[in-house]
Amino acid sequence: MNTAKHFEMSAADGEFADAVIAGLRASPKAIPSRFFYDARGSELFERITELGDYYPTNAEIALLEHYRSEIAKLAGPGVKLVEFGSGSSRKTDRLIEALPSIASYVPIDISDSALTQAVARLKARFPDLAVHPLYGDFNQKLDLSAAPNGKITLGFFPGSTIGNLTHDDARRFLENSLALLGRRSAFLVGVDLKKDTGILLPAYNDRKGITAAFNLNLLIRINRELGGTFDLDGFSHEAVYNETQGRIEMHIRSLKAQSVQVLSEQFAFAEGETIHTENSHKYSVEEFQELSRAAGWEPLRSWTGQDRLFSLHYLVPAS
Repeated sequence: MNTAKHFEMSAADGEFADAVIAGLRASPKAIPSRFFYDARGSELFERITELGDYYPTNAEIALLEHYRSEIAKLAGPGVKLVEFGSGSSRKTDRLIEALPSIASYVPIDISDSALTQAVARLKARFPDLAVHPLYGDFNQKLDLSAAPNGKITLGFFPGSTIGNLTHDDARRFLENSLALLGRRSAFLVGVDLKKDTGILLPAYNDRKGITAAFNLNLLIRINRELGGTFDLDGFSHEAVYNETQGRIEMHIRSLKAQSVQVLSEQFAFAEGETIHTENSHKYSVEEFQELSRAAGWEPLRSWTGQDRLFSLHYLVPAS
């Protein structure tokens, strides 16, 4: 019996549907990690960032706290601050407090709910700040013209989100960001560093199961928005370190041979087969600097802290 439902889809819904169908048809199966971030997914990710084992958030905040005056001095007064994948904008407070006379702030995010909440919080805390939220995927073509320009445009890409991209995609993103931000710009990028798997693996396999819930929420979203028939008891979260690629990989593993319907299409899963849902590439400082140069940026400064868990990079357009 065909149990598919009829769904009226927006353009964003259609993009999600196309990505899911194409990803489940592929071999191996894979769905892009940007589709984690519905309202529930964004909430779960914020809970992950508060976990003790998930070191990137606290390590990056510590670097921002320690070096924000130096960053502000490099950027100068009156910047137009553009944040890619802003989420809750929790880390941005440190920059806003340090940067003198910000001309405007443009948070960009694919989650409308996260963007709305972040804007409300920032307007309450910084009532004089000109905030111009931009809903969308930072990998797509964007328009920053609605926000007032500053003396320079300072891009901000925190959270090691660049690690979710393949090296080729990361280079293309950096190239596109240079074109978007312009020649009178700088770019502050958070990058996770290579380290022992004893630190890496617990960060993506937390004992409370929040990361597992975050990963499996993708199936809940497919069931809700695309008429999927995923039985969550038949799938599990998995995170492993791929030594060859230098990355953490997240997968959703089928615990048995089974068939799932999405919209009007059936997809078979063998026992043990996975859906690859996320990569998180780790870099050395030198590797990321080399990548930046290949994309047209010149690394001006980098900061790592004594524990070398995480890094911040201040890039400027190459001459």
